[in-house]
Amino acid sequence: MFVTFEGVDWSGKSTQAKLLADWLREQGRTVQTSREPGGTPVGEAVRSLVLHGEEMTAWTEAALYAAARAENAERIIRPALERGEDVVCDRYLDSSVAYQGAGRGLGEACVRDLSLTVTRDLLPDRTFLVLLDPVEAQRRAGGDRDRIEREGGEFMQRVDAAYRILAANEPDRIVALDGAKGAEEIAEEVRERVRPLL
Repeated sequence: MFVTFEGVDWSGKSTQAKLLADWLREQGRTVQTSREPGGTPVGEAVRSLVLHGEEMTAWTEAALYAAARAENAERIIRPALERGEDVVCDRYLDSSVAYQGAGRGLGEACVRDLSLTVTRDLLPDRTFLVLLDPVEAQRRAGGDRDRIEREGGEFMQRVDAAYRILAANEPDRIVALDGAKGAEEIAEEVRERVRPLL
């Protein structure tokens, strides 16, 4: 099974991805974890560039994320699924739809189509969207912020709104979770939603 975690920065999605992967391993399952951008040597190089590099155009940013996603899908996710393993990924194509499509104003459909093209239509079996008001998420932020995290409140509000629309439009795939709850409470809800897929 292929599971992804989404949400605005500091929503707690990375914590939940780790908790689920650990729990699945406790159930005796073989789990491959990944993150976006990242997961592969090319993906990690792209991560450094888009998060800590120079300013770039919105489409350059979107294309770089898509390139990292293509590598992740072909070198990490598909091979693991073909071996019968579970894959838990911290961010995937919904991040690009929300951040570049809505946040940068490129258009959600265009950005989604780009991701679907480069991944050969590989979609997760389940996506957990950790919803947290962007203002509250900013309060959780640490000192050092990357290029995306430094964007203002209006940008994050557009991202948050796009995520909520995605969840409403794809209820069979996307499970919205209340990010204001405690980490363990959220993790138990995630496990309940994953058990039918095991």
